[in-house]
Amino acid sequence: MQNKHFSFIAILGATNVGKSTLVNRLVGQKISIVSPKVQTTRSRVRGLINEGNTQLALVDTPGIFSPHRRLDRAMIAAAWAETDDSDRCLFILDAKKGIQAEEEKILDKLIKSKSKFIIVVNKMDAVKPDKLMVLLEKLNDIKTVESVFCISALNGENIAELKNYLLDTAPQGEWLFPDGLVSDLPESLFCAEITREKLFMYLRQELPYQLMVDPVSFKRGKNGLTIEQNIIVSKAAHRPIVLGNKGTMIKKVGEAARKEMIKQLGYPVRLFLFVQVKENWTEDKARYKTWGLDFNA
Repeated sequence: MQNKHFSFIAILGATNVGKSTLVNRLVGQKISIVSPKVQTTRSRVRGLINEGNTQLALVDTPGIFSPHRRLDRAMIAAAWAETDDSDRCLFILDAKKGIQAEEEKILDKLIKSKSKFIIVVNKMDAVKPDKLMVLLEKLNDIKTVESVFCISALNGENIAELKNYLLDTAPQGEWLFPDGLVSDLPESLFCAEITREKLFMYLRQELPYQLMVDPVSFKRGKNGLTIEQNIIVSKAAHRPIVLGNKGTMIKKVGEAARKEMIKQLGYPVRLFLFVQVKENWTEDKARYKTWGLDFNA
């Protein structure tokens, strides 16, 4: 019998560098929601890869940026905590942005930790080869870098090479999750995240950052799933934005979310959305526990 291998891998980087897209690519299906809006990922999402005798647990962490509010601080603390607790770290860079102020701060902290880490340069297809080579030369000079990969998470370029490297170099250890499981995120929370993704997609700049989707009920029956969710906004003025003229926006969001849930879960879904105003929802300690965040970070 072959020895089993297991590795916790933290996916770390600044905002909007493609961490969630990369996790989804590596796992082979949607695990983490994706949006052009910064700080889409709030909770720590584990995507699981089970191949042969090896299991990889990929932790999609919130993007690292300069925090201003309690929720910001909690997300940044969670990202670094996952990095400290993981077997290895993938630091994701945007090839177009290169190393700017936020990236310098992250790199400095990783280097000072003296732990080896892997750098993944994403969006390689969006820059000219000569610019990419300059960035790679700089990265390869960092002594604590284990390896550097250039990929495009969006189109899948070089994803197989990165995945195979992570599988081949995973340390020996027992699996912590059942075979066949692709994520440890409960389906009710996953569906709430899908709705939040569609809100970002359709409302874009109109949508305030402080918005949440709260699972109210998640019932499985002979005819599929019946799901109720509350969309929580922090100001009364935001409610009509989410509803839209005569409810057109929330209907559009609900239909797109329902179709995505059916696609991802494989069950018929009836989805009911409601909009509530809760001015101080970001100060609700219980919500932080649900997300796996430290309220006092």
